[in-house]
Amino acid sequence: MATYAQYQRQAQRDQAARERAQRQAIRDAEHAQRAYEHAVATNEKEKRRLYQESMLARAAAMTDDVETTARALESLLAASLTRPSAVDFAQLRREPVFPSFEPGQLGQPEQPPRPSDFAVAPPTGLRSHFGKAKAKYAEELERARQTMATATAEYERREQTRLGRVALARAMHEKLVTKIRAEAEKHNAEVAKLQADYSAAAPEALRAYNALVLDQSPYPEGFPRETRLAFVPESRQLVVELDLPGADIVPTVTAYRYVRASDEISSAKRPEPQRRSLYSSVVAQVTLRTVHEIFGADVGGHIDTLVFNGHVSTIDPGTGQPIHPCLVTLRVTKDAFASIDLSRVDPTACLKALNAGVSKSPAELAPVRPVLEFSMVDPRFIEETDIISELDQRPNLMELKPSEFESLITNLFEKMGLETRQTRPSRDGGVDCVAYDPRPVLGGKVVIQAKRYKNTVGVSAVRDLFGTVHNEGASKGILVTTSGYGKASFEFAEGKPLELLGGSNLLYMLAEYAGIEARIEAPDDWKDPTAFEEDI
Repeated sequence: MATYAQYQRQAQRDQAARERAQRQAIRDAEHAQRAYEHAVATNEKEKRRLYQESMLARAAAMTDDVETTARALESLLAASLTRPSAVDFAQLRREPVFPSFEPGQLGQPEQPPRPSDFAVAPPTGLRSHFGKAKAKYAEELERARQTMATATAEYERREQTRLGRVALARAMHEKLVTKIRAEAEKHNAEVAKLQADYSAAAPEALRAYNALVLDQSPYPEGFPRETRLAFVPESRQLVVELDLPGADIVPTVTAYRYVRASDEISSAKRPEPQRRSLYSSVVAQVTLRTVHEIFGADVGGHIDTLVFNGHVSTIDPGTGQPIHPCLVTLRVTKDAFASIDLSRVDPTACLKALNAGVSKSPAELAPVRPVLEFSMVDPRFIEETDIISELDQRPNLMELKPSEFESLITNLFEKMGLETRQTRPSRDGGVDCVAYDPRPVLGGKVVIQAKRYKNTVGVSAVRDLFGTVHNEGASKGILVTTSGYGKASFEFAEGKPLELLGGSNLLYMLAEYAGIEARIEAPDDWKDPTAFEEDI
């Protein structure tokens, strides 16, 4: 029998064991906690590392996007030099694509009723010899026959309905095919007419063709695609008015960087002089690129001279009103432009060499005066004139007496703000007018010559006007004609204080400033007062 001392020792051993187990449990718990905290810390560190890597990648992607945009702006001209700009009329044609006829479930007829589906088993054995069994069998056969007849009639009714719906679907499909074919034929007929009219140098076809040339020119995102074009057949001159992007097309940032300490992406601002310089380059490149594409696409050889006016549509910060300032204007002949190696030029310097009018501060929208206002050659005005040109109340400039024509021209320029001092008939039956522009600084003495010609005015008349400007000590010379000018005239006038206005310009100015709706129709027997010099 165990003594009390033994029980006491056993109790002590049990207590010690429990204490050891408790301490071990505490140690295990502490170890598990440390392991958990280590795992959490490791996971947080990994998450932080991955987050920072993603932010670094984001900053790098943003920088790459900015650099890509800047490179695209810097290479606007170069990107167009290896790309053909002519419109392929064959590619404008549309080949009709017809959908196949798919009746679906309607195209699947159901199986007709079969006699086997209604078969009645004849009686067998002894029963087949008794009349009652025979009579019952006969009744069942008759019922089966009637049931089959009913099922067959229902089947035929459903089949007729199905065939009718198939026929309707086929008719609708054929109607769609006919519509698609007609639309393609109409489109292709319009393309053929455009091609024929383009070959014949019809002004509207030349306008539409060159609009397609500019429409298919790929520009970076953010560039406006608004253009207006007009063709002046008398001068074989195309006038292009194109909307330029604003200065905000140039990124204001050069690079992005992730800052770990502040956990944010910071940016390096593009220096203002650099931003202005790049925008000026964009304006110059778009100008040269447009001229290059138009002349390069002139497969018909219809254009001798091109006038380009580049505008920006924006809001005047001073008035809040929409404005459309002209930032660059250029008149250039095809021959003069052909001598330029665009792959090696500085765009801004090239425009200067071409005597283009360029804004002194394009980024601030400082405007320049277009060498030729688009409204003076707007085809809509010319078409309106043509529509009602036969009305007697519209004076025909070619039928006026010399004195009447002189009075008309004098009145026109007085209405435009000039002070006429002296007029006299010219030796070729036109009008010579020495007038004064009363504006300070910009004004001065102006020599105006107006010539009623049926044929193109020769370059000799432009040379004579330039000589008169020098002899009179004038600040400017204006030559107005009822016909037009050739490329030699524009080339001679380039960079000189001369302005050449054709017949459509004259009609516009008479209507706009003098309120005179006129027309120009030379009689069949008309002869120009003096022989003119052909431009070559």
